[in-house]
Amino acid sequence: MNLPASLYSTAWHGVMLAITLAALYGIARRAPWARLRDGSQVNLLLGFAVGVMLMWSLKAGVQPGLNLHMLGAMAATLALGPWLALVALALALTGVTLNGAVEWVAWPLNFVLMAVVPVGLAYAIQRAIERWLPAHFFVFVFLTSFAGAALTVILQGTVSSLSLVLAGAYSAGFLLGEYLPFFLLLGFSEAWISGAVITLMVVYRPDWVAAFDDRRYLIGK
Repeated sequence: MNLPASLYSTAWHGVMLAITLAALYGIARRAPWARLRDGSQVNLLLGFAVGVMLMWSLKAGVQPGLNLHMLGAMAATLALGPWLALVALALALTGVTLNGAVEWVAWPLNFVLMAVVPVGLAYAIQRAIERWLPAHFFVFVFLTSFAGAALTVILQGTVSSLSLVLAGAYSAGFLLGEYLPFFLLLGFSEAWISGAVITLMVVYRPDWVAAFDDRRYLIGK
């Protein structure tokens, strides 16, 4: 969404900074850094960072702070796992900020709402599908990577819009009528991009998809 700092009060920025610091501490402690000893995994992480940065740079605007762009959160979460996905999205946000699209003072705010929230949602959706639905290849492809990506975008848009309402930046009526409906279309686009990327990776480089396990989804099916 590339949210500007001016839409939020100092208190909001303080809370978002605290959440960001907690998230960065969690990343430092829990991210599987050992995986990055493999050069291909480093390339995968950096590739996602660059790809997400490009997606976040291509946006359509409604009003200040009401930009629309694809997230890439579900694809990054499935490929890298939630902690390294946060690293990739943090690098992407830093690149967008260096390009001048986001203010540095708004980096924590955007990190929470454009990285922490969607990656958390994506991981929760992934885990729910793994728990409640059969371990089948097409469930992973069509429900987790396709439908899950769309649902992640829609829920992230809802959470971000709620933050704008609570911050007093926009009214709920305006966002419901002029902004949130676009997330249905955005979700459809996100589903196709995420689904296509993950499907290709599963077929040709399954070792690049952390969430995919041959023993769970293929062997004996």
